[in-house]
Amino acid sequence: MGLLTFGLNLTLDGCVDHREGIADDETHAFFTRLMDEGGAVLWGRVTYEMMESYWPAVARGDEKAPPALHEWAVKLEAKPKYVVSSTRKDFPWTNSHHLVGDLREGVQKLKDATPAGVLLGSGTLATELDRLDLIDEYRLLVHPRIAGHGPTLYQGGLPGTRQLALLSAQPLRNGAVAMHYRRAR
Repeated sequence: MGLLTFGLNLTLDGCVDHREGIADDETHAFFTRLMDEGGAVLWGRVTYEMMESYWPAVARGDEKAPPALHEWAVKLEAKPKYVVSSTRKDFPWTNSHHLVGDLREGVQKLKDATPAGVLLGSGTLATELDRLDLIDEYRLLVHPRIAGHGPTLYQGGLPGTRQLALLSAQPLRNGAVAMHYRRAR
């Protein structure tokens, strides 16, 4: 069984708005490693649509991008992408799959079928999956910024405190810190 790893950018005040992070080669390399390590990615509909609106065009060469971003797009194109959505049924992006039915059961089956692990990259979906005790690890890139607005991580709340064990903390040259935690069960 693979682990479900929640990986996300956030600011010091917990803002998860993707426009608030530092987008440079170093942060890009961090998420490229995370994607390379996992066997699949898991998103909610909103994140899927945001990614779908840009990365397939980069992979095809329709959108100009530096070589590192083109490489990322090609890898993402090949990676199995699973999407949780109750409103959208059609997911035409290459290697995209709709996760339907019971959320707990569907995600557990995905973990069981993906020995290399699943990378979760949606904040709202993470709240739901954490409520179901399905997240095993957290790979957070904390940016040295205070956004002063939301959305924020876990703004919907959790039923209780989650105890985490720090596996590593690595400062990046840009001031962000890559934090790696595992659930302490």
